[in-house]
Amino acid sequence: MNKITVTSRVGDSTVTIETGRMAKQADGSVVVSSGNNMVLVTAVSAAEPKDVDFFPLTVEFQEKFYATGKIPGGYFKREGRPTNNATLTARLIDRPIRPCFPEGYRYETQVVATTLSYDGTFPIDVLASLGASAALHISNIPFNGPTASVQIARVNGQLKANPSATELESSDMDITVAGTRNGLLMVEGETKFISEADVLAALKFAHESMKPLFDMQDELRTKTGNKAKREFVAPKIDAEFENSVRTFLTPLISTALKTRDKLKRYEAYAAAKTEAKTKFVATITDEKLQTKRGKELGTIVEDLKYKLSRDLVLNEKVRIDGRSTTDIRSISNEVGLLPRAHGSGLFTRGETQVLGTVTLGTGDDEQYIDDLAGLTKKRFMLHYNFPPFSVGEVGRIGSQSRREIGHGFLAERAVKAIIPDFEKFPYTIRIVSEVLESNGSSSMGTVCSSTLALLDAGVPIKGNVAGIAMGLIKEGDKYAVLSDILGDEDHLGDMDFKVAGTRKGVTSLQMDIKIDSISFAVMEQALKQAYDGRNHILNEMEKVISQPRGEISQYAPRIETIKIKPDKVREVIGAGGKVIKGIIEETGVKIDIEDDGTIHIASTDPKAAKRAIEIINGICAEAEVGKVYSGKVVKIMDFGAFVEILPNNSGLLHISEIAHERIRNVTDVLNEGDTIDVKVLDIDRSGRIKLSRKALLERPQQQQ
Repeated sequence: MNKITVTSRVGDSTVTIETGRMAKQADGSVVVSSGNNMVLVTAVSAAEPKDVDFFPLTVEFQEKFYATGKIPGGYFKREGRPTNNATLTARLIDRPIRPCFPEGYRYETQVVATTLSYDGTFPIDVLASLGASAALHISNIPFNGPTASVQIARVNGQLKANPSATELESSDMDITVAGTRNGLLMVEGETKFISEADVLAALKFAHESMKPLFDMQDELRTKTGNKAKREFVAPKIDAEFENSVRTFLTPLISTALKTRDKLKRYEAYAAAKTEAKTKFVATITDEKLQTKRGKELGTIVEDLKYKLSRDLVLNEKVRIDGRSTTDIRSISNEVGLLPRAHGSGLFTRGETQVLGTVTLGTGDDEQYIDDLAGLTKKRFMLHYNFPPFSVGEVGRIGSQSRREIGHGFLAERAVKAIIPDFEKFPYTIRIVSEVLESNGSSSMGTVCSSTLALLDAGVPIKGNVAGIAMGLIKEGDKYAVLSDILGDEDHLGDMDFKVAGTRKGVTSLQMDIKIDSISFAVMEQALKQAYDGRNHILNEMEKVISQPRGEISQYAPRIETIKIKPDKVREVIGAGGKVIKGIIEETGVKIDIEDDGTIHIASTDPKAAKRAIEIINGICAEAEVGKVYSGKVVKIMDFGAFVEILPNNSGLLHISEIAHERIRNVTDVLNEGDTIDVKVLDIDRSGRIKLSRKALLERPQQQQ
């Protein structure tokens, strides 16, 4: 196939998709570009299905340093494990395309996005997401697309699609939105305390901005010959077996669904499944058929849970745990649990419990990140841990999973908006979220526990932030929006919409749906319920603590900030860092010096910090005319002596100013190393200092 290209314009940028030149053995392959930004995206689906009960889709995003004209750091000089940014981008690509595959599709499918060129002027994750849809759309892989993604910013009050990095810096929102022609599929972003109405307006603008991207993908598919999709028919269960099992299980699953305690509910599910297995599967003598029927039984159980739980909400207006659609689970809060952490908060909402901890550090503790955007530093970090015991399971504990990275990033975005400016609070801040129990929305529990911990740590945050997860049950025209969803309601529902913010406005949001799309009417209702729920949660949190404590922990470093002239920075550092290293060794403090002369001195010992400040002030002190100094003679000349009156600051004591009487040789009175008192007589325009010793001596009587 020869190279085929389509082009469209989104916002101020031109986007091009080409196929037929690279990676032609993949089922679908495209190169998506805008300016100097290019990403290759391939899609391949296996010829035979896997014997699994889930869709085996994997998405990889590969950052290549050659794309920016750089050689990777480290000893190996090649790209290593994916960065957090690469993992987050892979999730961003995965989430909108996953709902677009047919139900029951069990063919292993892999989408790989590889950065080929990057200059930071266009969001590369948007190009990669578009490329994933385009590669699947033109392939023979069953895919109900196309989908598209755009990044939305608001600069000077104007909404803008796919902003540049510079524009994003001055924006009060950064939201990535994905969807189909029918509506939205995914939302991910952060904002600076904007209203729900402004969020909705941004989402509508985003969907309108996607339309040219749908058109260009359809054009590309037409130009490539409208390749027929593979025939796929979802495997069917024997009708007689299914009807018998459903009839038997329906009352048992219905009863289990109304069991409010999660673990007891799961026990009831398991007991019902065991009864059905004994009755319908255990008696089968053919081993292969028995295995097959056992898997089909599991599918029937899940289908019944799905259907009956949804009917309960839509027809009886009652949820699994007995709540109405807008009720929030019971909430309890504690602070100050951990004696050595600088701040701690325990947030419990129903059967979800999260412990948040805060540690305060200095500039040395900032995180350095080396990725396509270059070397950057982070002074605020939030790390989210989801151990298997939190859901009563046994599992691997090790490096962070993709899920943990994604949930931590969402919570970090929510909390980042309230972190005080560095000038006001010059600390590096690390929050760690330990999920101790989970039954729905542990990421939003993380937001709440983080706020409690920050207040307990005495951090002067810009407001208290809380988060809530919204769900959706939709069948035809009937739907119900659910506030504060359980884990089962996430699994069996159609939407997981997380919203975090303060009373002033939204700080972050994330939405994933499992159906074709949702309307803006549903979004509007979800945002309204989220606002009410968020305020209720804040009320409960503020019963325990509402303002930052008056002081930080005794175990946290105290940071004192002083300002010196920029031209004195070199003197404080010294040749090869000798001076500053000496100060640190003598006092035991940590010192961070900025080029503008700002110096941060950190220590848990106030006396040590005070001593370090005294030394620095001494180094930076400047001579004053008329002031008396105790100085050290550092050099003897025929015409006088040079006396160091301040660190690295010497003046000339002329032979005529040593004494009232006339002296022949300087060494008759002074020697190198002597300590003497001198007075500053004058400082000329060049900074040369004129000193006098005799001005401090009594004049002999014969000279009076």
